[in-house]
Amino acid sequence: MTERELCQKAIGMMDMAYCPYSHFPVGAAVECSDGSVFTGCNIENAAYGAGTCAERTALSKAVSEGHRDFVRIAIAGKSDDFCVPCGICRQFMMEFAPDIEVICLNGKGENRKFALRELLPYGFDNTWL
Repeated sequence: MTERELCQKAIGMMDMAYCPYSHFPVGAAVECSDGSVFTGCNIENAAYGAGTCAERTALSKAVSEGHRDFVRIAIAGKSDDFCVPCGICRQFMMEFAPDIEVICLNGKGENRKFALRELLPYGFDNTWL
């Protein structure tokens, strides 16, 4: 899958978001090392801590299907700024893919790429297992 196709899948998932509180839809698409792709959107809840970010939705779907080797993830939002993952999502990704490429998109479809370790230096990775 091309980077553009992965980003388009993330953008498309914004339409599936359940965000009646923030009104901030986010979509994500994660690519596994075998080429399979899993998508997700943010799912909010009146009990704010019970909500799930798009990144964790996509990664959880992949993990629940037996995938744990991730190459890159695209995260799309509608704001002027790039949609970067929250701290919880950064640590969640670090557990499974400390070397994952993170592609963050803004509302114009422009992107900025990061290595996860740039976004979460000194995060807890899976090397201690």
